[in-house]
Amino acid sequence: MTTEIILLVALIFAAAILYSTVGHGGASGYLAVMALFSFAPETMRPTALILNICVAAIGAFKFASKGFFSWRKFYPFALASVPFAFLGGSLSLPIPYFKIIVGLVLLVAAALLARREKNNGGFDDHDQLKTISIPIALVIGAGLGLLSGLTGVGGGIFLSPLLLFAGWTDIRQTAAISAMFILVNSIAGLAANLTKTNLAALPSPAVLLTLAACVVVGGLIGSGFGASRKQSTLVLRRLLALVLVIAAVKMILG
Repeated sequence: MTTEIILLVALIFAAAILYSTVGHGGASGYLAVMALFSFAPETMRPTALILNICVAAIGAFKFASKGFFSWRKFYPFALASVPFAFLGGSLSLPIPYFKIIVGLVLLVAAALLARREKNNGGFDDHDQLKTISIPIALVIGAGLGLLSGLTGVGGGIFLSPLLLFAGWTDIRQTAAISAMFILVNSIAGLAANLTKTNLAALPSPAVLLTLAACVVVGGLIGSGFGASRKQSTLVLRRLLALVLVIAAVKMILG
């Protein structure tokens, strides 16, 4: 195994651990790493979605098994996001536009990762949580679903802060809902993308299986930690945010 492959695997593994602690699949991290290693755009989207599915499935199970998942709070977002994720996955953006959109997504993701947040997400008392507005949730779900399919992210990194800032969920409910949201959107986006993308665009089976195995192990470690207790990961989040910024600049200018 070459030094380049070892570094690629190590970075993908680290991203899976960090993202899965808060119920995320890690797609923006995987896209950033692949951008740094100059993966072709037609390879990046399906690969990120496959890795996302691996990690999000683990996170969804882990957080749900702890009783944090709420179907009532999840379904309004998923109802609109799944068909729009399929629509986004079926679209083929010109490479220059794809690079710009992914670059901007990575910049926003970096800003969200780097922010300082309260340890409990702002809400510990379930009595303080607000009722989700169904029409607003449908609009948000549709927008994030389309973005998910177009770029190869699951949308959870954008849904999580919206849930917290609106006061709709507490920190662990947010993680559980985000993990399931990422899972269903990634499956829809990948199903549509593979109907338009030749399987030859994917990495070699050996590389893809290696990356999948790494994110599965990373997802088990991170989601297990995140479902048990919340720890401060501000320094790690900001380091990852820096990687996202570098990758975003590379995508936009490269």
